[in-house]
Amino acid sequence: MGVETGPSRVSPPRSARTAAAPGPDLAALLARVARGDEAAFEAVYDQVAGPVFGTVRGVVRDPSLSEEVTQEVLVEVWRAASHFDPGRGSAQAWVATIAHRRAVDRVRSEQRSSERERRAASSVIAYDEVADTVADNLDRERVRRCLGWLTELQREAVTLAYYGGYTYREVAGMLGVAAGTVNPRMRDGLIRLRDCLGVGR
Repeated sequence: MGVETGPSRVSPPRSARTAAAPGPDLAALLARVARGDEAAFEAVYDQVAGPVFGTVRGVVRDPSLSEEVTQEVLVEVWRAASHFDPGRGSAQAWVATIAHRRAVDRVRSEQRSSERERRAASSVIAYDEVADTVADNLDRERVRRCLGWLTELQREAVTLAYYGGYTYREVAGMLGVAAGTVNPRMRDGLIRLRDCLGVGR
């Protein structure tokens, strides 16, 4: 029987349940688990699943993530049982240490992930703002260049009407020309401006 067969038989953490009544000595069970004893692992599971979930939940907070981390802890207990040294502390403390370390690692991982997403979002926003600014500047430069193709009266009329917001009558008064002449001159100016900018091609 290979060591990897144990976790496949582990059911999801019984998170709603408190610690089971004391059973066989946990240290002795871990020694059997280290030898690949699946029955011993099931007994370990019954003893530690509840306390592990409680430890993890106290750090992670999120119930779903806590169940995931609890499962990871139980798998690590199965795989690392041979590393347990009774001379360095109790079996309960060893399992609790694994649980706490895994919980802290998950919190840090989630925080790093959130920070990466935040930085990525900021980068996208910054890139979009720069791209828009560059595009706006290029458009303004093209418009300024194309305005140079117009006659002075066409250029002044278009600039006053479209950039100054003045009416045709107001433009005529400001340029000192008859109101009836502003419309056709502005129309001709806009046609030349459109051709220069390539609009509608």
